[in-house]
Amino acid sequence: MTLSSLWVVAEPANGSFTSTSLELLSHARTFGATVSAVTWGDNGSTLAAQAGDYGATTLYDVGPLGDALPGVPVALAIAALVASVGAPDAILIPTSYDGRDIAGRLSARLDRPLLTNVTGLTDEGGLVTEHPAFGGIQMVNARFTGDGPGIIVVRAKSFAAEPAGGASASVVSAPPGETGASGSAKIVQSHVEERSGPKLEEAAVVVSGGRGLGEADKYALIEEIAKLLNGAPGASRAIVDAGWVPYSHQVGQTGKTVKPTVYIACGISGATQHMVGMKGSKNIVAINKDADAPIFQIADLGIVGDVHKVLPALIEALKARG
Repeated sequence: MTLSSLWVVAEPANGSFTSTSLELLSHARTFGATVSAVTWGDNGSTLAAQAGDYGATTLYDVGPLGDALPGVPVALAIAALVASVGAPDAILIPTSYDGRDIAGRLSARLDRPLLTNVTGLTDEGGLVTEHPAFGGIQMVNARFTGDGPGIIVVRAKSFAAEPAGGASASVVSAPPGETGASGSAKIVQSHVEERSGPKLEEAAVVVSGGRGLGEADKYALIEEIAKLLNGAPGASRAIVDAGWVPYSHQVGQTGKTVKPTVYIACGISGATQHMVGMKGSKNIVAINKDADAPIFQIADLGIVGDVHKVLPALIEALKARG
């Protein structure tokens, strides 16, 4: 079966699309199918140029949502589009809080199953998805059967975001209609975590700390090195679960997937769950006093040493560099 149409849920953020949305648009166009984007918000129609640059020929604009959560209205709008213009072969959705909400509600509306935690997508006479299982030790492939669009929820950094230089996408209004009681939930307040550097999932340099730091106060070393390198601080699940750092810092299968140019793992042994989220990094530096730590198996540069001695020395060297 030749793929003819793919839709991408393109989440708006700060006057642009999120990085994962751009990754999905970029990968969708590689299949040779017609690519359409679905977005919402006050600036939906102004994003037509970016949608076209990354491969979409049509931008379905749900429009402003006011103080409503996106899940209900966007799922309704997509379901209405499926009924009016026909179903695509698949609908690709970012793995985010809003993306997962949209996917679940859309699955119920269309009475179609969905596939989540997708990290790979190929065309083998139809889309075949790839999913890490058992902490990433095994990879599982799946495909949809039956009629109707496949709903596919994809993890960040699974693909590269690469502009193609296409013409601006045609904008088509796609209002959700009446949401009823299901749309009664409203956003009362929004809080954004303070940070001074780049986002963890977008940083070119990520410095992560693990249980080997010994205590929560030592995470300040990680933050200082990340700041000196204009990078982002990350963490293993162990110290997130211990309450040393917030969940937003977690790298791994149940956290964020990162693919920076440089990833520095400090006091992280290298549990499979963690390595799933960072093994795609271009250059991996590992610092651990255990020479047999699994992290060294994927490291490009390994330093066998005590992080309490190595990190202060590294900070001093970076400061001396100016």
